[in-house]
Amino acid sequence: MTAIRNQTATTSLDVEGLRADFPILHQQVNGHRLAYLDSAASSQRPRAVIDAITHYYEHDHANVHRGVHTLSHRATDAYEGAREKVRSFLNAASTKEIVFTRGTTEAINLVANSLGASLRSGDEIVLTELEHHANIVPWQMLAERTGVELRVIPINDAGELILDDYPDMLNSRTRLVSVAQVSNALGTINPLDRILRPARDRGILTLVDGAQAIPHMPVDVRALDCDFYAFSGHKMCGPTGIGALYAREAVLSELPPWQGGGDMILTVSFSGTTYNELPYRFEAGTPNIAGAAGLGAAIDYLDNIGMAAIENYEAELLAYATEAMAAVQDVQLIGTAEQKAGVLSFNLDAIHAHDLGTILDHQGVAIRTGHHCAMPVMEHFGIAGTARASLAFYNTRADIDQLIEALQVAREMLR
Repeated sequence: MTAIRNQTATTSLDVEGLRADFPILHQQVNGHRLAYLDSAASSQRPRAVIDAITHYYEHDHANVHRGVHTLSHRATDAYEGAREKVRSFLNAASTKEIVFTRGTTEAINLVANSLGASLRSGDEIVLTELEHHANIVPWQMLAERTGVELRVIPINDAGELILDDYPDMLNSRTRLVSVAQVSNALGTINPLDRILRPARDRGILTLVDGAQAIPHMPVDVRALDCDFYAFSGHKMCGPTGIGALYAREAVLSELPPWQGGGDMILTVSFSGTTYNELPYRFEAGTPNIAGAAGLGAAIDYLDNIGMAAIENYEAELLAYATEAMAAVQDVQLIGTAEQKAGVLSFNLDAIHAHDLGTILDHQGVAIRTGHHCAMPVMEHFGIAGTARASLAFYNTRADIDQLIEALQVAREMLR
């Protein structure tokens, strides 16, 4: 049995009360109560977030920063107010360290392109075998352009990083270590201190992909002492198309902008351009203002619940789900790390994951199937993909029970 982080913790979350905040959860799918177990792909939104976006479009919409009229001031206040909420949520030192992006993927690409301008053939970047494609492909593209070399920390069959040789991977050519805080495919919580500290001690930059961590646990970038932290709003009850990159100010101030256009400049002439101050020189063009307003509302909502309470409740629910899943005949759990967040990856006998997902959908259970944008993980386990049930604080034991019952239906149909 996998030992789940904070398994013994108890919580007084009013989960049914919280579920009432999510309109989408209260529907039937294919004649069954909806059990939404796909939050690792995208979480659902509470009414407060939906209302914040609607209010913005109904009352405040205008372009930000440059307008002198009232609506522009309101829009700017909403946009910059959201930046302050992100700063506070991450415990960053300054709003200068918060760059709005379309999400984790764009944030990592921003770093790859801006930092990549100073990298040369023979420089090295360290990744892990657990990474999402968004934390692999941008670095491969950079390697193709510059000759940078990628080194990979392997995993064991529990889905945990093998760190015995990691310190020896770091050398005078290492420029960056980029690692997910939580694996999207397996739920493994990586031991960031064991990864970031050796890099810090050698003056190597560090980037944390926080997409799967920030919805589930408190995040303090100053405590982590990382140089970059990337996340997406839609994983944490916010809108799609908005996210942020935290970047340590001293590091960000040395990076060139990666996109040109409006708002990232101070002056432009055909003889040259002067770039704007931080963080605006990394935010070219009209931003996702409504998305920022929605993200700010999502942060308010999560703060009101408390991230520690969410972490504890989800640990309890994951322990319940893991035990229930292990009791289902012919189920193989993939990824049994000692430290896990709310993800259960599994296969059922010889049933293709896509077929299994379709059968479960007919029972009202929404899960994700496939390689989960983590094909190196699947290659490690010698499989094409998995079925993945992923949890959020609005899930209940009833959702888990419905999943287990649906798996039993699938076994009977395909045996």
